[in-house]
Amino acid sequence: MKQSNPNWKEPVDPNRTRALRALQWGPVLSIALLIGLVFLVVSGFYTVPADSVGVVQRFGNFTETTGSGGHFKLPMGIDTVTIVPTLRQLKLEFGFGTANATNPHQNSPEPNKDKDMVTGDLNSVLVEWVVQYRIDDPKTFVFETGDPEDTLRAASEAAMREVIGDRTVDEVITFGRAEIESAVTPLIQELSKRYKLGISVSLVQLKNVVPPVEVQAAFNDVNNAQQEKERMLNQATGEYNKVIPKAEGEAKKTISEAEGYAKKRINEAQGNAEYFTSLLKQYVKAPEVTRQRLYLETMAEVLPRMSQTIIIDEKASQLVPLLNLGRGNAGAGRN
Repeated sequence: MKQSNPNWKEPVDPNRTRALRALQWGPVLSIALLIGLVFLVVSGFYTVPADSVGVVQRFGNFTETTGSGGHFKLPMGIDTVTIVPTLRQLKLEFGFGTANATNPHQNSPEPNKDKDMVTGDLNSVLVEWVVQYRIDDPKTFVFETGDPEDTLRAASEAAMREVIGDRTVDEVITFGRAEIESAVTPLIQELSKRYKLGISVSLVQLKNVVPPVEVQAAFNDVNNAQQEKERMLNQATGEYNKVIPKAEGEAKKTISEAEGYAKKRINEAQGNAEYFTSLLKQYVKAPEVTRQRLYLETMAEVLPRMSQTIIIDEKASQLVPLLNLGRGNAGAGRN
């Protein structure tokens, strides 16, 4: 019957068909599930750098802050992580920009506009400066303000313009730079706290402060004149310090020598007076003996200074030719 009827077909078993289909799609489903599992694991794993922290949000709400290293979060957009570099020293540049800066907010978007300022005496000046800061409150940094670093840039520029506007152009360009830096820093810190930026400003530094190009030549002439004035004052001060101390030293030396000589003469006079007083006392006690002693002491002091000494009786006239006084006198003259 089956062989004689060419149009005959064997009945299909539904259970067998489902089993065949399960065998065919089983490996595909297993691979898909494995891939999905790997994707979930990989998408849920994140790494926080050593100088940063991770601010975790679940459905947009703050959950926790994680430290450096590897961590796991719920995938599929349930948890999101914002990496905040809390240990890095960041900076904002005004009036110029450093090439290849790692901080996207560092360079000034409008450098020519940022650095053009007006001083208190209504002069124009070009100011290039830097604000150094750190993120000290990552939760506040992420949640309180839409763009905290742009807000910090605007607040810093406002503070700098306020301080520059209170000073003359000479202060800004020459001797008032340190004072300006010291005045701007607390203003920016106060604005950062008021706007809840989660940022701590550590330093404000003026880089380059020059007048506009149109008047720069005149300012250079003034600066050169001031430098020449300072040079001549320093030179005059050096000459003064060279001559005056020397003269004062010589004067002190002369005064000291005079005082020493005066003390010497006074001491000698006092000593002589005491000596003669003692002689007088001895003379009063024994005049003849004292007179003879003084005579002998005087002769003992005077005679050694003479080259030849001849003592004769004043009545002896016969000995004079024999003494050859001319030769002795010649010897005495030579001595």
